[in-house]
Amino acid sequence: MILRSLVDRTPRPPDGRRRALLFATLLLAGCAGTRTTGRRAFDLQAHRGGRGLAPENTLAAFSQAVALGVDTLELDIGLSADDVVVVSHDTRLNPDHTRDAQGRWLPAQGAPIRSLTLAQLQAYDVGRIDPATAYGRQFASQQPRDGERIPTLAQLFARLQAQGATRVRFNIETKIDPTKPDETAAPEPMVRALLAEIERAGVASRVTVQSFDWRTLALVGRLAPQLPRAYLTSARTLRDSRWTAGLAAADFGTTPRLVKAAAGDGVGPVIWSPAFADLTPEALREAHALGLAVLPWTVNQRADMARLLDWGVDGLITDYPDVLRSVMAERGLPLPAGVPAR
Repeated sequence: MILRSLVDRTPRPPDGRRRALLFATLLLAGCAGTRTTGRRAFDLQAHRGGRGLAPENTLAAFSQAVALGVDTLELDIGLSADDVVVVSHDTRLNPDHTRDAQGRWLPAQGAPIRSLTLAQLQAYDVGRIDPATAYGRQFASQQPRDGERIPTLAQLFARLQAQGATRVRFNIETKIDPTKPDETAAPEPMVRALLAEIERAGVASRVTVQSFDWRTLALVGRLAPQLPRAYLTSARTLRDSRWTAGLAAADFGTTPRLVKAAAGDGVGPVIWSPAFADLTPEALREAHALGLAVLPWTVNQRADMARLLDWGVDGLITDYPDVLRSVMAERGLPLPAGVPAR
């Protein structure tokens, strides 16, 4: 069997083997589609749903990005106390964009996402940013959507299905911090819960899993080897082998070689996603020579977008998909079609 069991400790239903094989088949179909020309088409990714335009990681942001026209929705997930996969970048409630049931901003960092049930999490409003914070000033043009709740991943999949966005992809980051093991779910329960949601929604052919915590990606490579994996890097995480699944970056000479070694000889596509300021033309050429796609994060300035496009990156992750569309249009690149909300 290509795919091992995705369901956690509960017994599989009688047709579990058939469903697992179907999931693997969908993965194969999707991955084959990305490699037919040898080089992927440029991938426009809306970071956290395009947080420069709408409140991050909300259904409103995702729906708006799809209506604008993007290839991929970039998002983050964690597990609630009752093991529901929820969409949240932060491992704790963030006072910069979280209000309680009375509409009051949280006075400080809140409880860990993992410590609260879905019902408790969805009692908070995450539909606007506090303008008095540095975060609020950074994204002052973001349009508020009062009443938005922390969504579940299942709700996101259902929203896009209802919107008719059946070609939009998902780049899903597991939010795990190996330096704070008690703050989030461990890698295996998070990965199994994520893969189970993907299977239930039937979207395997449109999903990439990304993480700074490469233990996550090793598990994906074992449990769902056809699924594309994106290895996120930053200067901080590359200095600490707890992030890189025990591999020491210095032993490999360059980051592309480190990523290639971490990925091994799996079947699914492998992506390197560096902080954009860390990328050089030489590293990009080396990554491509090793068979890696390169999608830098998070690129918000036109000049940076233009430079990286000229270098030949495979896509960009941005808070401003509208700006990136404009830069792509100037270069005659095809633009993803928008899908209006119904």
